[in-house]
Amino acid sequence: MSVSSSRVVVGLSGGVDSAVSALLAVRAGYEVHGLFMANWDDEDAHCSVAEDFQDARAVARELGIPLHRVSFAAEYRTRVFENFLAEYRAGRTPNPDVLCNREIKFGRCLEHARRLGADILATGHYARLQRGPGGMELHRGSDPDKDQSYFLHAVPRAAFERVWFPVGELVKTEVRALARAAGLPVFDKPDSTGICFIGERPFREFLAGYLPESPGPIETPEGARLGTHRGLAFYTLGQRGGLEIGGRRGGAGEPWYVAAKDVAGNRLIAVQGPDHPLLTSRRLRASTLNWLTEPPARGEDFAAEARVRHRQETEPCSARLAAADLLEIDFPRAQRAVTPGQFAVLYRGSLCLGGGIIESTAGAVNHVVGQATSATL
Repeated sequence: MSVSSSRVVVGLSGGVDSAVSALLAVRAGYEVHGLFMANWDDEDAHCSVAEDFQDARAVARELGIPLHRVSFAAEYRTRVFENFLAEYRAGRTPNPDVLCNREIKFGRCLEHARRLGADILATGHYARLQRGPGGMELHRGSDPDKDQSYFLHAVPRAAFERVWFPVGELVKTEVRALARAAGLPVFDKPDSTGICFIGERPFREFLAGYLPESPGPIETPEGARLGTHRGLAFYTLGQRGGLEIGGRRGGAGEPWYVAAKDVAGNRLIAVQGPDHPLLTSRRLRASTLNWLTEPPARGEDFAAEARVRHRQETEPCSARLAAADLLEIDFPRAQRAVTPGQFAVLYRGSLCLGGGIIESTAGAVNHVVGQATSATL
């Protein structure tokens, strides 16, 4: 990617991807500054901020670039974490990484980079930016196993005019090889997994520190009592295990899966078998839309591919803009565990068209409902 600024600020996270991004920026001849961003409480024993900062310092020292540090912890709690808790209280399953990219990394952090005298913010995301007829376009990264375009779809398109993804054309093995050859101390550092503020602790343990347990019945779709749940927030659609109803068997004796949440009745609906029809949907509705290309004409069907979760292969679909902020997507093939609160992201080939928050589904069951009953949109 061609950049117009002589000074590039690289978001140094302490990982190998951002380290190689800084390396490539230095090799390209830019004046490079590193910026370490802290988004969570440094004193949280489960958070790796302190260790990551030391790794970022070591990388900056090796590359001979200055390193700045900034805390967006207050903004993160207000703009990302409070939404995370509110969505779980509502029985939905949010994706804080999408909001973090929109609100913090390519919001507040991009603003901070400009205050440091840079027009361009570079990060270690596996995605590609290309100039198109209508402006900058977001494309999937060259490494299909690491592609992060799903997490970037909610960033305002204008922000990408001032962003660079140096490793977007590379695969992970190439990134590690570059880091090793350059003597960067994080060349073999494991990739971070899970949600940053949870760390390695069990998810239920973390969530219980913020949301009280609210026990209620676990039932079949027909209303037969199976057991008791701890609170709807502690369960995810499609989840197997953790229901503590293993002794209740029926049919072929297959395991139980979470099929729906009845928020009004505080009921968790469970079904047996991974292929149960109530675990699938052929249609969804999404709102809070963000378009990275020209928005489609309202009411007209158009062909695309979609993801309803990260790492999912894109699925052919037919989509239509039903209202200014309402997208309807139909799939020829039923999709498993489509989850309100997660994001539906549209593609055409490698190009990311945009997406929105999944509000409801149809074709099998409304998965977060007042009553867990069949419904159509």
